[in-house]
Amino acid sequence: MMVSTKGRYALTVMVDLARNCGDGYVSLSDIAERENLSMKYLESIISILNKGGMLNSLRGKNGGYRLAREPRDYNINEILLLTEGTLAPVNCIMQDGVQCDKAATCSTLPLWAGLDKAIENYLSAITLEDIIEGNRKKLLGDYCESCGPADSGN
Repeated sequence: MMVSTKGRYALTVMVDLARNCGDGYVSLSDIAERENLSMKYLESIISILNKGGMLNSLRGKNGGYRLAREPRDYNINEILLLTEGTLAPVNCIMQDGVQCDKAATCSTLPLWAGLDKAIENYLSAITLEDIIEGNRKKLLGDYCESCGPADSGN
């Protein structure tokens, strides 16, 4: 699984909006400046997020974008699926199930299916709120045994 620039930037935009949700609607230019993103690329990402129902938009002088829900109500899996289409580690495992003629005899299919489920479970358990609060323990979980003393918070 490789998350594209589009997926990474979409998550960055959603985190920025979550951090600034108390400010009402946030302009694209403010997001672009804070996150050092190209306006042109940002426009295409915002369009995907808006059409996907993740955002509310308002036109006009004080317009912009804001989250449609509270930061705790967004999980990272849903944001990345919207922008990436799939997070499957291999092509034969997609959202609609196994797409392979050799599935019945493939000895590695359970490995890939298990990895796919682990990715989905991990990303579904992390919310925008977890990220903006810096919840390292939840973000790292059992995946980082040697992270040192910085991991003792939250």
